[in-house]
Amino acid sequence: VARSLGAGRSRVFFTIAVPIALPGLIGGAAMAWARALGEFGATLMFAGNLTGRTQTLPLAIYTALESDLSAARAIALILVGVAFALLLAIRAGFRR
Repeated sequence: VARSLGAGRSRVFFTIAVPIALPGLIGGAAMAWARALGEFGATLMFAGNLTGRTQTLPLAIYTALESDLSAARAIALILVGVAFALLLAIRAGFRR
């Protein structure tokens, strides 16, 4: 209806779609954060943080944050890039 009354696509998105989706986005982000925090703690407690043997990428980021912020950023960007590439690959697979 907003588009038929002259609102642009971006205005419709930010004034209608985002506020409607915001509770779900916040809930999803909170659940993802809680899951990641739980997995981080479990990995740290049970597997340890031995570089080259039991260190996972989140633990590598955590360790790098204490000494080299640019390395932590680089590892985090690699992790986000891999996750994004997997998301695109899965999405392309479902379209076939």
